Amino acid sequence: MARYHFARSFCAARSLTEFVLIALIFAALPLVRSTTDASDVQALQVMYTSLNSPPQLTGWKSSGGDPCGESWKGITCERSAVVSIDVSGLGLNGTLGYLLSDLRSLRKFDLSDNNIQETIPYQLPPNLTSLNLGNNNLSGNLPYSISSMVSLNYLNLTHNSLSLSIGDILANLVGLATLDLSFNNFSGDLPNSFSSLSNLSSLYVQNNQLTGSLNVLTSLPLSTLNIANNHFTGWIPRELSSIHSFIYDGNSFDNGPAPPPPPYNPPPPGKSRTTRNHSGSGTHTPDSKHEGSHSDKGLTVGSLIGIILGSVCVALIALLALAFCIRKNKDGNARASRESVSFGSNNVNTEMQEQRVKPMAAVTDLKPPPAENVMGERLSGKNGSVKRIKSPITATSYTVASLQTATNSFNQEFLIGEGSLGRVYRAEFPNGKIMAIKKIDNAALSLQEEDNFLEAVSNMSRLRHPNIVTLVGYCAEHGQRLLVYEYIENGSLHDMLHFAEEGSKTLTWNARVRVALGTARALEYLHEVCLPSVVHRNFKSANILLDEELNPHLSDCGLAALNPNTERQISTQMVGSFGYSAPEFALSGVYTVKSDVYSFGVVMLELLTGRKPLDSSRVRSEQSLVRWATPQLHDIDALAKMVDPALNGMYPAKSLSRFADIIALCVQPEPEFRPPMSEVVQALVRLVQRASVVKRRSSDESGFAYRTPDHEAIDMSF
Repeated sequence: MARYHFARSFCAARSLTEFVLIALIFAALPLVRSTTDASDVQALQVMYTSLNSPPQLTGWKSSGGDPCGESWKGITCERSAVVSIDVSGLGLNGTLGYLLSDLRSLRKFDLSDNNIQETIPYQLPPNLTSLNLGNNNLSGNLPYSISSMVSLNYLNLTHNSLSLSIGDILANLVGLATLDLSFNNFSGDLPNSFSSLSNLSSLYVQNNQLTGSLNVLTSLPLSTLNIANNHFTGWIPRELSSIHSFIYDGNSFDNGPAPPPPPYNPPPPGKSRTTRNHSGSGTHTPDSKHEGSHSDKGLTVGSLIGIILGSVCVALIALLALAFCIRKNKDGNARASRESVSFGSNNVNTEMQEQRVKPMAAVTDLKPPPAENVMGERLSGKNGSVKRIKSPITATSYTVASLQTATNSFNQEFLIGEGSLGRVYRAEFPNGKIMAIKKIDNAALSLQEEDNFLEAVSNMSRLRHPNIVTLVGYCAEHGQRLLVYEYIENGSLHDMLHFAEEGSKTLTWNARVRVALGTARALEYLHEVCLPSVVHRNFKSANILLDEELNPHLSDCGLAALNPNTERQISTQMVGSFGYSAPEFALSGVYTVKSDVYSFGVVMLELLTGRKPLDSSRVRSEQSLVRWATPQLHDIDALAKMVDPALNGMYPAKSLSRFADIIALCVQPEPEFRPPMSEVVQALVRLVQRASVVKRRSSDESGFAYRTPDHEAIDMSF
């Protein structure tokens, strides 16, 4: 009996222990499930801060927090991964941040109907299936990272201020079904890569500045096409007549559909035709009369015999095909049964084994693309191996004659600058477009082979960033080498800082910070996004061009590839003489991305002080800007005396101090201690986001400050 009671007591205690353990496990499960992946949390924190920490994003935090466990507004998770962000129509403003590429499990990203500003980040969530940034205030062009988003099914960028050409970055998006680029400022022709969008059913490009023909769309399975209010010309291809909804008014098409190519084969009997007028959308109506209808006289005896014989032949062919398929199916089943064991062992629980993988193509690849995209010849070596593949050139090829006409035979009146490789001319083309032509001096060009020049042109034309001057075209004929760039209206930062006349407009402090941030983003793109990294090697204020809104555009990117053999000589003459070169280059001739960081620090010093990097007109101790300024960057009193007098004291002290801290990091003598450009960008972004303008003058809105007899300082705390 005692053993019986002991046994009962033991079992009861054991059951109680198991119950407690099970209860604890179930209590802990929500905690386990709600722990969000650290990279997702950090990306959302940066995004929240970049959006100016809006209160309407309830639950979101700039530090700490658990998006999945705390149910942040608009966030959907699977286990510990954020898979959807839908915060549309919340009146959000600011920018999208710089860590979106860390959201590797994100499939849906919807920030439509807000007031998001600046450019689309060039590193987006890589595995998206749906991206909707429509109805915002985004500018610039399409980021290159879209080309690697191979899972994308839906892309909507309507009603923004995106510009430039669309480019070939959509070529790999074979699963894309809906593309909406309407109500932007895109220009140029539809890219040939559109023909590879084999699943595209809906395309909206209305209300842009697009030109050329629609031929690239003829092979697509489109059911909806809206191209209204552009500048398309020529004939409307006949293949587009079968599209259910087709709107094309507001263009310059020739009347009617395109004439059929000879010889003309009439459509099959009874097929409906698509009726269109020149100014409206297409509607489908059946023909009132069927072409090729049977005659009232009936069929002749010969026709009946022909039909019977044809039917017999068709029936025999069908029977043979059926027998072949049955036999092939049996063979396939047998082979499948033999392979099922090995396949099953490798495919167990695929859902549970899904990993968060960063795509390999998440960076700008400057290497030759896959063979199917290659333009040019392939040279076969031994054993059929390919020795060399020419990369595609997306830039336009110009003739020497056309460039001579546009510059009045490179007249001195059209000269706007001179660099290490040659002179730069303003070019005016017959269609009204204005470009900048760099006429390369053959004496400075170490690579004389045309193939090498074209390879460099190919790489440069694929650099796509809103803060980098776009290479539009090139010329390589009659021994001439010329590069055609977009024209930036407002001249260089160097001229704006050092040659502005007394009493004229000068850059405000906020405008200078924006210039620093934009050029930092350009260098970050070259160093950390492009593969392989692009070292600028000639970074200076003269190569930073400003547009009408004072946005910076870095020029001469990729030009170093044209003169690798004379790099030290040219760089010493052009960079060293103006005080931008890093110490390690002066000692060893080695130039790396860290050397670019140093040069960037020198440009920031120019922005802060308004002084030239080297100025022989000053006393000896102040001739070298870096040597004079560096010891004073952490002295608040000395820093205030260093500021450009043209600012008239109109700057925030805290912003100035943080700006100086970034400079001190960039111009350190040891290259290994200089930060990567991504960290510089983050520091400048934080500086901008902390800005809280207490009192603002109207002149601060435009980025210019005008000298006035009695000015008052602006108090801005960061």
